[in-house]
Amino acid sequence: MRVDGTPYRSIWLDAGGTVTIVDQTLLPFEFATRPLHALDDAAEAIAAMRVRGAPLIGATAAYGLCLALRDDPSDAALDAACERLLATRPTAVNLRWALDDMRGQLRGRPPDERVQAAYARAAAICEEDVAMNRAIGAHALGLFEKHWKEKGGKGRLNVLTHCNAGWLATVDWGTALSPVFQASDAGLPVHVWVDETRPRNQGAALTAWELRSHGVPHTVIVDNAGGHLMQRGEVDLCIVGTDRTTAAGDVCNKIGTYLKALAAHDNGVPFYVALPGPTIDWSLDDGRDIPIEERAADEVTTLRGVGEDGSVGNFRITPEGSGAANHAFDVTPRRLVTALVTERGVCAANRGELEGLYPEMSDRG
Repeated sequence: MRVDGTPYRSIWLDAGGTVTIVDQTLLPFEFATRPLHALDDAAEAIAAMRVRGAPLIGATAAYGLCLALRDDPSDAALDAACERLLATRPTAVNLRWALDDMRGQLRGRPPDERVQAAYARAAAICEEDVAMNRAIGAHALGLFEKHWKEKGGKGRLNVLTHCNAGWLATVDWGTALSPVFQASDAGLPVHVWVDETRPRNQGAALTAWELRSHGVPHTVIVDNAGGHLMQRGEVDLCIVGTDRTTAAGDVCNKIGTYLKALAAHDNGVPFYVALPGPTIDWSLDDGRDIPIEERAADEVTTLRGVGEDGSVGNFRITPEGSGAANHAFDVTPRRLVTALVTERGVCAANRGELEGLYPEMSDRG
């Protein structure tokens, strides 16, 4: 995507083998890039959420292995690097998928061939992600156009989303925002209700920044406003991303997604989930078995913003001494999901239809 007219991806390889990322912890107040020189840099970037979003976490982990193997291409180093990266974020399944994919590609190779092969596979993972996200957007655009026609082709198409599932959460295009960008480019009068998405405000900070950069009309709302807007008929559809979806169609996404799905179900508003194939965990059927990451309390007790003097900083918003719990994700059961939108097409949220799109996975689980 473009930032002030310059095309960017969220991660890329510079000359000399240095990996560079967009540091998302600084947005929306500062746009800056950050080099990753070693395995520890990649692991820190994932854990500190300088990169976030399941597909981008996977891509960063793949390049993290490349950086580790430059120093030591042995089997022991490969396994240790995989374990180091896997421990950074427990919920997003793309992390494990990318590491398993990379290890499978590298394990049988002589150590002196591994670095080159690792960089080639990491680059391929990134290109595959871009292609998948573009295809997700094309499939979901058909749904947008369908709802627009059902609305009579008048006014605007109001889309509600939660968290950030745009190009910042992937290598490019995004999942849930890919059809928004494509709809806007096609001239569809799309307007996005942007959940602020506490506690890290990925909606207010990242999704709003992306939409503004692309020129898409949008309005930031507090997390609990979505149900009210649905009751008033001001939401035509919801679309979100996912960090892990079970083979049976349960969806794990940023905390608060479940409440949006409940409100949508109660008000007859379609609730779509956009995801690339690697986000499906074919080993799980029940979303209750997904490990839910619990992050530091200070993400709840403080907010990052601009002070009256123009300085950017963190501000405490709770009484000193009050504890806080920070569950980063929740699970939306498949019964609340209208459809899953993948790079291979749209399907109902159940194992049978997912296996219809991914027949090669039907013997897993």
